[in-house]
Parts: sequence; C-alpha cells; structure tokens
Amino acid sequence: MAAQFRYAGPGDAEAVARLHADSWRRHYRGAYSDAYLDGDILGERLAVWSGRLATPTGRRTLLAEDGTYVLGFVHVVLDDDPEWGSLVDNLHVTAARQRTGVGRALLTRAAQEAAALAQSPALYLWVLEQNTPAQAFYTAMGAEHVETTLVGAPAGDPTRLHGTPAKFRMAWPDAAALKGA
Repeated sequence: MAAQFRYAGPGDAEAVARLHADSWRRHYRGAYSDAYLDGDILGERLAVWSGRLATPTGRRTLLAEDGTYVLGFVHVVLDDDPEWGSLVDNLHVTAARQRTGVGRALLTRAAQEAAALAQSPALYLWVLEQNTPAQAFYTAMGAEHVETTLVGAPAGDPTRLHGTPAKFRMAWPDAAALKGA
C-alpha cells in the first residue's frame, strides 16, 4: 500500500516515540552507550514527543502511514539557525520501509514546508559520522557536508555517549532545490 501523509498531533506521540527509540537503537549503537539505548529510551522519547506535539509552534511533524501503522516521520524546526535555516531535527523510517521511497517523500515534504513557511530558504540536518547509509541518502538528495563537530551528550549526561562520536552538518542552501522537491 502506498504511504499516506499527514501532520502529527498530540495523539501520535507514542507512535512517534516508539519509532524514534527503535531507530536510535538500530543506528546509534557505537555512538550512544548501550546502557542508555537499552534503558528507558522509549519513556524519554515519549516525554520529548508529547511536549513537541502539544506545542508545535514553529515546527512541523509529518507522518507517513500505510492506513494502519506509522511508517516514518520527519520533524522540522522552521528558521532554527540564522545561517543554516530550518532544521530537519528528525527523519526516521521503519526498518521494513527503508529504501522504499518513504524517507525521500518525507524529506521532500519537509523541504516544501520550509520553502513555504520559513523566512530562510536554507535547510540542514545533523547525521552521525558512523551512519554512512544516511549520509549517502542525504548526498543523493543534494545535501553538502559543510561541518563536522562532536555529538552532544543526550540530556547533558556524558555517560550516555560511547567515546567521542562526531556528527556532520548536511545542508541545502535552498530547500526548494532539494532533489525530488
């Protein structure tokens, strides 16, 4: 079944948190500590998403669904940075639907939201250095790697990191130019 898209609301917090926690557990091993990823990350993500979806001012969260399940989501913070523009703060797709066009469609919709609603035409995101498949995806969508920095510890707790992982800023100077937008 083809994906359907809609804005997320407060009632979607649990489904978004579950997908977010699952994605982190699959992709953030080696950057975040196993103890953190195997702990109550779902409860932590649920608290985050309950707050974000209750007060979405200046933000957009879009869901991809198949009629029954959430297949993926993208969360955009409009005009997050004066230089880099709107932030794609999260883009996650279920493992079963990766490489099926869901991520591309979500990122394209995020770019369209930023182009239509933000003051700046630019769009950016952060991706872990170890997440080479995601980097390849963003590059194929027209992003450029413009900066490297260290990953901040979740909730400021350095025990939640494994070593000193790095992250890359991937950017599009004009969201409307995102390939596929």
